[in-house]
Amino acid sequence: MSAEVLLVEDDSRIRQALRLALADEGYRVREATGGKHALREITARPVDVVLLDLMLPDVDGLEVCRLLRHGSDLPIIIVSARTGSDEIIAGLEAGADDYVTKPLVAAELSARIRALLRRARAPHGGAPRVLAVGDLEIFAEEGLARRHGLEIALTRTEFRLLAELAMAEGRVVTREQLLERVWGYGYFGDTRLLDVHIRRLRQKIEPNPGAPCRVLTVRGVGYRAGV
Repeated sequence: MSAEVLLVEDDSRIRQALRLALADEGYRVREATGGKHALREITARPVDVVLLDLMLPDVDGLEVCRLLRHGSDLPIIIVSARTGSDEIIAGLEAGADDYVTKPLVAAELSARIRALLRRARAPHGGAPRVLAVGDLEIFAEEGLARRHGLEIALTRTEFRLLAELAMAEGRVVTREQLLERVWGYGYFGDTRLLDVHIRRLRQKIEPNPGAPCRVLTVRGVGYRAGV
């Protein structure tokens, strides 16, 4: 069965154009004209991925993203006319998995949806062993991480980042490699997506996120796991 997409967009012309383009790509599309409408739709029946505009008439799109992300790994792609770095970072910090700016190319959006769905349907790293980063235990097959026996609440993306770094066993993993392995495509040279998710991951696993010891930056190259 084809994936079901919830398209959250208040502009009827944009909504219609995206609906037709997504239908042509084989997706089943449901529509919501505002934040409250979107939340009702998802409560009524789950979807596979959400395409979320930020400039909504009732609830701000960032708040909708936070509400959807709370306790959920639902794949979220922000589709917005806001192109500034601050806006993009705010969207990713709110919990979006990806951020696409308008005007957009339907084929590019479809590629990003497919990549996100592949991650959602195959969330685990595939490594058969328990990995370690410092005092963290990473159970790749189960898709979870623990510290001293207690599970750490990571999103799917955060877990995949941590697992990729752990599997490298202290070797540097470049930004390009992480984008390809975790997101499934080259992110057109823009590493904000990666850096924001690394920052969110550090907030959850580091004793002092300002002085990380478990996920280390190798300037100009990428990241590596601490020992």
